[in-house]
Amino acid sequence: MKMLRATGLAFLMLLGLGTGLWAPRPAFAAEDSGSVPRGRLVSAEWLKGQLGRPDLLLLDASMTPAHKAAHIPGAVGADLYRYGPGEATAAQWQQRLQSWGLSPGQRIVVYDEGGSMMGPWLFFELLHAGVAVENLYLLDGGLHRWRSVAGAVTQEATPPPARGSITVGALQESVRVRLPEVFAASGASGPGAGTALIEALEPAWHFGGAAFFDRGGHIPNAVMAPSGDFYNADKTFKSADEIRRMMGYLGIGPAQQVLTYCGGGVAATVPFFALKYIADYPRVRVYKESQREWLADERGLPLWTYSAPFQWRESRWLAGWGSRMLRMYSVVNISIVDVRPPEAFRQGHLPFAVNVPAAVFRQHARSPARLAQALAQAGVKAGDEAVVFSDAGLTPEAALAYLLLESVGQNKVSVFADSLERWAELGYEVARPAPPATATGPATAAPAAPAPYAAKPRGDAFVLDAAPARGAYPKVYVAAGRATPASMPDGKVVRVPFSDLVTASGAPKPAKDLWAAISKAGVPRYAEVVLFADDPAEAAANYFLFRLMGFPDVKVWWR
Repeated sequence: MKMLRATGLAFLMLLGLGTGLWAPRPAFAAEDSGSVPRGRLVSAEWLKGQLGRPDLLLLDASMTPAHKAAHIPGAVGADLYRYGPGEATAAQWQQRLQSWGLSPGQRIVVYDEGGSMMGPWLFFELLHAGVAVENLYLLDGGLHRWRSVAGAVTQEATPPPARGSITVGALQESVRVRLPEVFAASGASGPGAGTALIEALEPAWHFGGAAFFDRGGHIPNAVMAPSGDFYNADKTFKSADEIRRMMGYLGIGPAQQVLTYCGGGVAATVPFFALKYIADYPRVRVYKESQREWLADERGLPLWTYSAPFQWRESRWLAGWGSRMLRMYSVVNISIVDVRPPEAFRQGHLPFAVNVPAAVFRQHARSPARLAQALAQAGVKAGDEAVVFSDAGLTPEAALAYLLLESVGQNKVSVFADSLERWAELGYEVARPAPPATATGPATAAPAAPAPYAAKPRGDAFVLDAAPARGAYPKVYVAAGRATPASMPDGKVVRVPFSDLVTASGAPKPAKDLWAAISKAGVPRYAEVVLFADDPAEAAANYFLFRLMGFPDVKVWWR
């Protein structure tokens, strides 16, 4: 096992290995039916009562060194890493499985060290090879749980089993997904979509802090659900209710087609097993090739580091998609909302921008109908993407507009990254309108007919009180202002000043740094996050940043 030395172990743990098998469902005697467990998980207590049965085959999926150090008596070592990367043919799988002693009519119990990827991986590969799921079980908590109930362990090598007689037919493609479907899902995944894409890697990989291949990050629109999130502290799987609660928090429902992936197809089998065989999600498949194939594709397929990078727009994007030519042909659905004071707007602004000063947003913050009226008068269309311009990136004023546009029902909202000076440096036109008819009120680039704006308040972007948690998880308050708030709410409070999360130019710091700061402050992965500050606009800045990072349940407390 030289290939599994420490220098190569982390890389190998992400490799997706190939497989292939079929076995008929065993016909157990009627008097034996009470000993057949329900579901695919079995407990250590159940297994203790089954050892020694002639129809039971125990496969240890742990890596070979761990198996040699300690295993359940009679367990056959089935370390998939011994076979190297790449797909196995049906004939190779038949030889492999027969060498482990597989024959028709057996119950196969797979286990690992507990809380690991190895057991779910072997379980998945046996399914892919064609083993009937009715014959296949996974020991909950693995060897760790087995030891806790005083189960016997040994270092004595298991004698080679009698060669099995299982035959391998066609590989079962229904449990896996291929690149074209993942590519399609990457553009249409997430809450409300027909498909959900789950990445089973830890935050360091998801947010680009580490990379096994040439780039770090995640497939666009993938939701982070690390394999470790599915286990309890004692290395058993979380309950069906808890797994469903986790998925509900992340916006993933049982009606969706769920595709799981990781670096190379190993960690991805943990959410596959948990969702399909514990939480009863009916349509779950594994992208075995995972990032290893995605990044090797000659088209240069993208990876994201932020969870929602489309919230942050730069000059080249706006110059292309918001150009005069596209507007002339009615291709553009973009409203540029300049939140600067009218006098600054009149000195120069982005072409086609409308002026809705930050003061207007503050004035109508608690009145969606009046805010909608002000937006309509300025010419903002509710069905557009509203690009908020502050001349300094993510300022509290820009963030407040972002928050309130979302709360009033704007179709899509983003913040413009660059200053007007940077826009001009890139060679783009700066508009300089004539003074408006009156010295008060918003200025516009040209007389704009009020556009109908039907307010559809969301009701979940901000709250007006510190009521008990409304979500599935406990409420955590995050003090987001530059200064410590004058008063603190009851409950868990952590401090994450928005100014620590942006650069001097008003740009969000890299995703890996944002995650490090947020997690170091003590914000849980699963929580109802309530942001507050003496100035709600400063809390709104963190609202933008937490949304950029993919927190699904976040709101501002308007105090």
